[in-house]
Amino acid sequence: MSASSLVLNPHQNAILQLEQVAGLLANEYADSVRFWVAIEKLKTPDRVIEGGLKIKMDDGSTKEFLAYRSQHNNARGPYKGGIRFHLGVTKDEVMALSTWMTWKCAVTGIPYGGSKGGVVVDPRSLTPSELQKLSRAYARLIADKIGPWVDVPAPDVNTTGQIMAWMVDEYQTFLQEKAGAQGLTENPLAAFTGKPLAFGGSEGREEATGLGGVFVLEKVVEELALSPKAQVRIAIQGFGNVGYWFAHHAHQRGYLVVAISDSKGAVYNSKGIDPGAALAHKQSGGRLSELGQALSNEELLELEVEVLVPSALENVITEKNAGQIKAKVIIEMANGPVTPAADPILKANGVQLIPDVLANAGGVTTSYFEWVQNLQGATWTKAEVLGKLQPLMESAFAEMWKLQTTTGQDGRMATYMRAVKRVVDTMLLRGVV
Repeated sequence: MSASSLVLNPHQNAILQLEQVAGLLANEYADSVRFWVAIEKLKTPDRVIEGGLKIKMDDGSTKEFLAYRSQHNNARGPYKGGIRFHLGVTKDEVMALSTWMTWKCAVTGIPYGGSKGGVVVDPRSLTPSELQKLSRAYARLIADKIGPWVDVPAPDVNTTGQIMAWMVDEYQTFLQEKAGAQGLTENPLAAFTGKPLAFGGSEGREEATGLGGVFVLEKVVEELALSPKAQVRIAIQGFGNVGYWFAHHAHQRGYLVVAISDSKGAVYNSKGIDPGAALAHKQSGGRLSELGQALSNEELLELEVEVLVPSALENVITEKNAGQIKAKVIIEMANGPVTPAADPILKANGVQLIPDVLANAGGVTTSYFEWVQNLQGATWTKAEVLGKLQPLMESAFAEMWKLQTTTGQDGRMATYMRAVKRVVDTMLLRGVV
C-alpha cells in the first residue's frame, strides 16, 4: 500500500509513521522478537469505546450522536487526551490521535499514555441546554473507563472548560452512585483537565499549547540563525485558541506575523498583523480577510515566509502541495497536518519540520501540571506553571535536534525515534511483551 493512498485515513498514517520509526530503531534491540511484538501491539489501541448518545432536544424530539473514546497505550502512565465535538470525528481519527498522544506524552517525558475522544456533532447547532445534556451523556458513556489513574480527558476541538465542568459533575455523580454509603475515595477533579479556574483548573492552561510552540520557535530560529526576528515572517493557518496564542506570543517577541486564517478564509499583510487587533475584529463580527489581502487557506500554505504554522486540522499538506511549500520551517501546531507522503518531499526541499508531537505538546504538559495540582490539593501561579513548561519544551527540542543531527533523519523521525523508544522500553521493562 503506498503512502499516498493513506492520505485520507489518519490511523493508517499513524501506523505508517510507527513502521518507519520501528525500522530505524530495530538494530538497537538485542531481543528483536520482543521489540517487534511491542511494535505490533502499538499499532492498535488497547481499547476503543463507542456508542450512541441519545439526548432529548429542546423541542421534545430525541437525537442520537455517535461517540468514541480511544485508549492507545498506558505503559508509561494513565491514558491522556482530549475530547472533540466535530462533524468530522471518525473512529479512525480518534485512534490516530490517541496514538499521537502516546508519542506526545513520551516526548516531554510526562508520565502518561495516549487517548482521544470525540462526538460526531456540530456544537453550534445545539442550544446551551442540549450541549450540557450531550456533554453529560458522553461522560456517562466513558465514566467506568476513566479516572485520575486510568484515563484523564481534556478539551480539544470545539470543547471548553465549561464542557469539562459538566463532565466532571456527571462523573462525580456516577462515582457517588457507585460508592453509595462508602463515599468517594478519589478526587473527581483530577479525572479531567482543562477545567475552569474556579473548578480546579490551572493558571496558564488556555495559552499553554500556543506558547509551548513559541518556545520551540525560538529554539529553531536560534539553531538556523534566522535573524533579526523582525524579518522572520510567520504564516499561521488556523486562528482558534492554539493559532491565536502562537501568534500573540510570537508577535510579542518581535516576529512578523504576516498571514492568519480561519475556516472562512485567510489574510496576508506584508507589514504584519497584530493578533490582538485581529481577534477583536473577528469577535466583533468582522472577517479576517478584511484586514489585508484576502487569500484562501490553501494559498496561505504556499506563501513565501520563513515559518509556516498549520494549526487547524489534519492532512492540509500532502504530496500534492508539499512541493509548493516555500517556508524554511514548518511548526505543526495542529495534529497531523502533514501526511507521511509529504514528509520526504519537504525534506528533499530543505524544509525543517517540527512535528506536532513536539510542537504542540505544551497543552498536554500543562494538563499534567493541572492533574498534579488536583492530586496534591495545590494551586500554582501562572508564572510557576509557565516556568515549568519552558524547560520541558526546550529539553524536548534539544533531544530532537541532537538526534536529527546525528542520524540525518528529519524532525519527525528524530522526535518519533525518541518517543517510541521510551514507550517500547517501558513495555519491555514491564514484561507485557
